[in-house]
Amino acid sequence: MNFANFFNFNASTAGIVPHDEMVEIVRTGSAHVVDVREEHEFRSGAIEGAINVPLSRFNPNAVPKDKPVVVYCLSGARSGTAKQILEGSGHTDVRNYRSGVGVWRMQGGRLV
Repeated sequence: MNFANFFNFNASTAGIVPHDEMVEIVRTGSAHVVDVREEHEFRSGAIEGAINVPLSRFNPNAVPKDKPVVVYCLSGARSGTAKQILEGSGHTDVRNYRSGVGVWRMQGGRLV
């Protein structure tokens, strides 16, 4: 079973990043990757290159606007909220890796 597709439900939905595209984003650095989990969760392992802006004290000004943004958390719920906050604060190219760090690991993704 392809868990990435299972957890993405309909990856073609606007604003959602499918797993294969997330792998490419991380590889190329083509977007700012923002982990909105709590600091202790981030320290336990995060997607390479991610910055930590926890949702519990989320500051959209801490997220650069110079290139697209992809937000993620464990399962997609917190990152969905962060996406809405960023869009409401003027970020124009924000997407959610709704599969989250759990699927990232299950698909062999490296955490640092």
